[in-house]
Amino acid sequence: MTATIDIVTRTPDETRTVGAGLAELLVPGDVISLTGDLGAGKTTFVQGAARGLGVGEPVVSPTFVLVREYRGDVPVYHLDVYRLDRLQEVIDLGFEDLLDPSGVIFVEWGDAIDALLPDEHLRVELRTDDGDARRLSFSGRGVRWAGRWERLEGVLGPWGNV
Repeated sequence: MTATIDIVTRTPDETRTVGAGLAELLVPGDVISLTGDLGAGKTTFVQGAARGLGVGEPVVSPTFVLVREYRGDVPVYHLDVYRLDRLQEVIDLGFEDLLDPSGVIFVEWGDAIDALLPDEHLRVELRTDDGDARRLSFSGRGVRWAGRWERLEGVLGPWGNV
């Protein structure tokens, strides 16, 4: 499955709200790959999704620590592979161990490690638009997402398919 849904958010709070809406559909074992422009709102999106998954503490960018783990209704792992130069560095980081079937993983700059991502994952591409507006493009990979696609379209409906 490689369907795509495109939406536009107008503010950082809307981007967080979209992330929280996605969280309603997430199940343990899900991997979400975040790609796009520097400063486009990847961490902002994860903040909303983590809140929707029951994380009460502040979610901050893992750029300099590479991985942050949060406790919520399920474990939430937030990775940023921007500063890593080679796939081997990601493997050395213990990426395969982080593919926790009881947690949800968000990988910023996931396109850089596409070869390591499971076949079943959701890709969210964020692009800057005018001012605070962001264009988000969702594409599901595999049958896990095929079964939830209609529900995802419903969650994202208020932001319109552009």
